[in-house]
Amino acid sequence: MSEKNSLQDAYKQTKFQVNGHGPRYIQVLKEAFDALDGQLESEMYGKGELIEAFQQNMARILGKEATVFFPSGTMAQQIAMRIWCDRKGVKKVAYHPLCHLEIHEENGLKELHQIESVLLAEKDRVIEFEDVASLSEDVSCVLLELPQREIGGQLPEYETLVKISDYCKEKGIKLHLDGARLFEILPYYEKTADEVCSLFDSVYISFYKGIGGIAGAILAGDQDFIEESKVWKRRHGGDLISLYPYYLSADYYFEQRSGKMGQYYDQARELASYYNECYGVSTLPEVPVSNMFHVHFAAPKEQMEQLLIETCQETGIGLSGHIREVTGTTSYFEVSIGDGYGIIPSEDLKAAIRLLDAKMKKSIR
Repeated sequence: MSEKNSLQDAYKQTKFQVNGHGPRYIQVLKEAFDALDGQLESEMYGKGELIEAFQQNMARILGKEATVFFPSGTMAQQIAMRIWCDRKGVKKVAYHPLCHLEIHEENGLKELHQIESVLLAEKDRVIEFEDVASLSEDVSCVLLELPQREIGGQLPEYETLVKISDYCKEKGIKLHLDGARLFEILPYYEKTADEVCSLFDSVYISFYKGIGGIAGAILAGDQDFIEESKVWKRRHGGDLISLYPYYLSADYYFEQRSGKMGQYYDQARELASYYNECYGVSTLPEVPVSNMFHVHFAAPKEQMEQLLIETCQETGIGLSGHIREVTGTTSYFEVSIGDGYGIIPSEDLKAAIRLLDAKMKKSIR
């Protein structure tokens, strides 16, 4: 068994787990369907009363004319980029160097749509207004990911978003929101979803991250944009005969959790403060701006795997099931707070953090 699998196994065997909403067992689907009438008629190929009502409700929440449900955010965002590029006749879009489309989609944007990417900002910081204003290449769309996951969930200031939005309108550039974690950032911005979305021409949100559904995404925009995206969804094979396991569970867990994002945000800040008191440990950002952040260690990945395994086994609390290398002497893992954090007895959690602190002092001095 590899060290990586050993940490995953140790994490799964703990009584309490810090991250997310708990294990993604099939029970997640069973719970969502428990109160539903089994005789409800499902949609077919994206058409039907249930899915259309869900899409209309999401359009209302996001403040857009229309939305369409996709089986994946990867499909939704590539299609959004394709539409904006086709309309302007420029096959270039701009986004952060660590954007999901750039590093996690096997060059899908280029290989499937022949769209080139223009990278904005350095890898270790968010996109600022000056990055957009200094674009030297003509692009059809600028994509902003809020929060920027790969650098700890950092966010630009809201005033920066307003300036970028105004500039893009002035220059005829479409602005797209990768809002996979849109609802998680609203407590920090102290804005509603429709206020944030009003700055963007198109918006994508995920239903399996902070919401904790099975899978799926919403793409939102004006009516013409959404009608065109439906054609591309069919071309991509996204019109499954039935999508109801995904959008009905999305609807259920959205109702359960979208109102808890302020709680998750407060708990993330609390946990980050605990980590920042540990020897050789720091968080990025130091004070989280959403329910997620990164925990960095002044120790190599292999060493931290063993310390985390021991902490799991000795306390029954799983701090993380994964850890990644930064350099040969440093490592980190990602935290995303959900329902699981709130059920951990406070003193037990603090004891686990104190144990980690002691192990760090003993191991890396």
